[in-house]
Order: sequence, then C-alpha cells, then structure tokens
Amino acid sequence: MATDLTAPAPVRPDVAPIQRRTLRLLFATQIIGGVGVTIGIAVGALLAARIAGTAAAGLAQSCGVVGGALLAVPVTRIMTGHGRRPGLVVAYLVGAAGGVLVVLAAATGWVPLLFLGMLLFGGGSAANLQARYTAVDLAEPARRGRQLSLIVWATTIGAVAAPNFAALADHTTGGWGLPPLAGPFAFSAAAFVLAAAVLLVLLRPDPLLTARRLAAADAPAGPVAAPAATARRGAGMRAAWSAVRGRPAARLGIAAVAVGHLVMVAVMSMTPVRLGESHSDADVLRVVGIVLSLHIAGMYALAPLVGWLTDRLGRRPVILGGVGLLLAACAVAGTAGHHTPRLSVGLLLLGLGWSGTMVAGSTLLSESVPTGIRPSVQGLSDLTMGLAGAGAAALSGFVMRMAGYPVLALLAAVAAVPLVALALRPVPTGAPDEEG
Repeated sequence: MATDLTAPAPVRPDVAPIQRRTLRLLFATQIIGGVGVTIGIAVGALLAARIAGTAAAGLAQSCGVVGGALLAVPVTRIMTGHGRRPGLVVAYLVGAAGGVLVVLAAATGWVPLLFLGMLLFGGGSAANLQARYTAVDLAEPARRGRQLSLIVWATTIGAVAAPNFAALADHTTGGWGLPPLAGPFAFSAAAFVLAAAVLLVLLRPDPLLTARRLAAADAPAGPVAAPAATARRGAGMRAAWSAVRGRPAARLGIAAVAVGHLVMVAVMSMTPVRLGESHSDADVLRVVGIVLSLHIAGMYALAPLVGWLTDRLGRRPVILGGVGLLLAACAVAGTAGHHTPRLSVGLLLLGLGWSGTMVAGSTLLSESVPTGIRPSVQGLSDLTMGLAGAGAAALSGFVMRMAGYPVLALLAAVAAVPLVALALRPVPTGAPDEEG
C-alpha cells in the first residue's frame, strides 16, 4: 500500500491555496533571514579577531555553525509538538538574541559573551534550513523537489545582498555609539525579529499541522492509525534515529545532505588560504571574493533547475549526479596548483555538487518518513549536517598545514565515495522510498 508521502495523487483543491501562500511567505522570510545570517557572517571573523585575537576568529565562526546544528534539536521538538510556525519563530528569536549578545560583547570586549552570542546567532541559520522542509509539508509528490529548491534558491538573494549592507549598517550604528563592526549584528537581530513577526502573524494555517490533519483523515480508523499519533507525542532524536535506521531511503537522504556538506566545507574553507599563497595582500581579498561568489552561485543560483531534475529524473540520480560533481570539483581544485581560473571552476563545481546532494537528499528524506516523525528526522538531518561541516572545517586546517591543499581535496573526494555505494545499493522490496 502506498503511503501518504509517496502516492502520486493530485493535490487536494483545499490544500493548493494554502501551499501557494506558504511558499510565498517562506520565500519572503528566507530573503529577510538570509540577509540577517549573511550580514553577520560577513564581519563575524573580523569582529572576533578584534575582540579575541586572530587565533579565536575561526573558533567564533565555528560557534555559529555548531549553534545552528545544536539548535535544530529543540526547534524540531517544538515543531513536532506544536507545528512549524512556533518552531521557526523561536529559532529566529534565538538568533536575534545572539545578535544582541554579540553587540554587547563588542561594546564590553568580553570574549565569553562573544562566543555565547555567536552560538545563539546560529538560530537564524537553523530557521533558514528548516524553512526548506516546511515547503514540502503540503507539496504534491511530483513537485516536492522544485518547491523545496525554490526556498533554497531564495537564500541567494539574501546572501548576495547582505554583504553590501554591512558597511551601511556599520556606518549607521556608529552614530548611535556602537563600536565598529557591531552594527551588522544589530541589523541581523532586527532582520531575525522581522522574519519571526511575519511568520507568527501570517503562517496560518500551519502547514505541518494541516498535513497531519489530512493524513489522519485519510488513514483508516483503528489500530492502523495509531503509529502516527504515537510518533507525534514521543518523537525525539531517539525516535528519529529509529525511523531512519529502518528506512533505506531515509538513510540515503541524511547521508547525501551530510556528506555533500562535509565535502563542500572541507574544500571551500581552505580555498582562501590556498589563494593567499599565490596572491599579494593587496589582491587576495578581491580574488577570494570573486572565487567564493562563483562558489555561492553554484550552491544556490541553479537550485530551481536542480529541483526540477529531482522531480523529473528521481531523487537517486540527482544525488549521484551531485556526488559526481563533488568528485570532479575535488579533482579540478586539487590539481589546479596556483592557477586561479581553474581553481574557480573547481569551486563552482563544488557548489553545484552541494546543491544536488542538498536538494535531492532533503526531498528524499522528507518523503521517506511518516508525517508524525518528520520534523524530528529533519532535525536529526540538520544536526548531522552541521556537525559534519564543523568537523570538516576544523580538520581541514590541520590537513592543510600538514599535507597541503591537494591532499585535502583528495581526502574530501575519498569521503564522498561511500555515498556512491549507498545510492547504488538496491532498495529491499517493500521499503519506503520515493518510488513507492
């Protein structure tokens, strides 16, 4: 029997307007939230270096990554019990509180407050990541990839626009008496509060609660309907892991998101250092900006196309295509030497590969588990992804120092190989999967 997550039934007429409204709202708040996240990241390392020294700058940035990953756990518990709206609102408000603490740390010079603020600032990232799952709660099976990718793509607008606001924010708040580089975090806090307010007022009806109600209405009465209600009441990380462990498609979805993120972060985080080896101090920032802009374009700009391919070709082929692009990126970047154009091509491919594994993996994961346990499983995925990225960022510096950039690219490629085997592994008969 096909589940409610995989059956290719047409969308119900009463659901279609709710889904359109949800997508428009998420698209707008992704732009606002994306500005908030990126404008802080743009100056975070500089502010941390000024307060705590250069050695602590990377640690402060890692706090933001780890904070986003850890906050996914309580946020998804809120979503499991009360719906998407309160979970997203809490995540944005936590991010806003983090921005305020960073401003206070800049004003007082207190380093522990800076780290705590950066940890909480990750709430904005947690909200932006969870928004992509909110987009598929009521999506038609044949359009899940495209609608999820549309929300991922919206991040591009905020990511591109935000750095241009950093100088304006710093100049504006300087007149208020705030110290240099604190202004962008004040603007980030304001952006997160605005996104939270918009969602609190307008995200009604809640898409997850609506999906649950429809699933309960379609389910047969009696014991068959009980598991969904049970999962909803007791859905934590342990229940999420149990659900993933018993579903090959869910395991592949989590692995695709985590491994793709690990490979991307490992190579990308050390690319500025690699460029610094062959460019003068006067040129390196300009070159790094160009190369990373191409990388970000690869990550987000073509997400709608990746979503269309995910729906058209299937989740597994796009995951395999994403892994292929990641391997190609490692090969091109690792053998580029100090040839900047070739390294730029490698970073562009790296972003495209990440997009394939992220969009297709997230879509496959969302449709491979029942509605009642879905938020917890998605939170487990974001936690795994965040910790994988933080670990890759920490280890990449060590590998770069001990063995060099080519070896780092080789090790990143090796880390992606098991994902190919998992994606090619036959699915046991009767296992939940997107092919139903």
